Amino acid sequence: MYRAKAYSAASATSPLASTVISRRDPTEHDVQIEILFCGICHSDLHTVRNEWVEAMPTTYPCIPGHEIVGRITKIGSAVTRFKPGDIAAVGCMVDSDGTCPECRAGHEQFCTNVTLTYNFPDKHLGGVTYGGYSDSVVVDERFVLHVPPILGLAGAAPLLCAGITTYSPMRHWGVTRGKKVGVVGLGGLGHMGVKFAHALGAHTVVFTTSPGKKEDAMRLGADEVVVSRNGDEMQKHAGSFDFILDAVSADHDINAYINLLNRDGNITLVGAPPKPLNVAAFALLIRRRSLSGSLIGGIAETQEMLDFCGEHSITSDVEVIPIQKVNEAYERLLKSDVKYRFSIDMASLKSE
Repeated sequence: MYRAKAYSAASATSPLASTVISRRDPTEHDVQIEILFCGICHSDLHTVRNEWVEAMPTTYPCIPGHEIVGRITKIGSAVTRFKPGDIAAVGCMVDSDGTCPECRAGHEQFCTNVTLTYNFPDKHLGGVTYGGYSDSVVVDERFVLHVPPILGLAGAAPLLCAGITTYSPMRHWGVTRGKKVGVVGLGGLGHMGVKFAHALGAHTVVFTTSPGKKEDAMRLGADEVVVSRNGDEMQKHAGSFDFILDAVSADHDINAYINLLNRDGNITLVGAPPKPLNVAAFALLIRRRSLSGSLIGGIAETQEMLDFCGEHSITSDVEVIPIQKVNEAYERLLKSDVKYRFSIDMASLKSE
């Protein structure tokens, strides 16, 4: 084992603070990564504050972070895909059983024995896994990804969650040139959805409750912007969408968007509203529409997403902060006071 600097929360009400943790030495299949940037995901905040206590109770101390980009410093004897000095990334998963039907199909995210990057049982050291709010991490090479050299690393970090969360359902539901695609909500997830839909060639429409976001939506790649509170604007698009990505986590009227789908159109939830949504059955039945959800993507698809981003020069729009401002960033995140993701410059941890 070796010692690593990190930021952790000691309880649901404690601020994140500097600490030192134990990391395992690389085994034959592991790589050790010096973390350069780590994105802040809304799930980090939920986990730190134990807000998912029924589904995923938090074990403390908690070290969040699953949007990791860094430089490989050591490799195990059996590692073949990486070498020291490579720029690499780690997302929401660091292990799975590798043998179940989901893993064999390349859907490790659905493996019942998946190990998430933080707050999951650590089979190597006991306790739970520690995430990317740290100066380094050790991960099995199967769950490490190559970062295209063209990408800025601060903006590449959020691709490991926000990026794959929005890319995966678009690929699954066949978003291509000639399709009409809607993106509901222009936040951390939504702004990535706009970039991907545009790059995939779709006619892209952003739905927002804020008229002031129109200019930025167009900058990100939207062809049209609809203020969702305007009934006339919504009605103009009735029955015309092939796919809608719903990135809203607050309570909202899902039926207003289901009615915008054409025959066989799909709306996929990537946001997680706290209360069950009231779905009108006939809105789905009359045109064979569908409502689904999506959760990140498998390792192969995540690498495909990163490569796609390299080809199209896509990164997340980020505000780079030092680790010392992480608690302030959490409070701002609650107010949606960021365009559009925070990315922590982990070099700031050296001064701790």
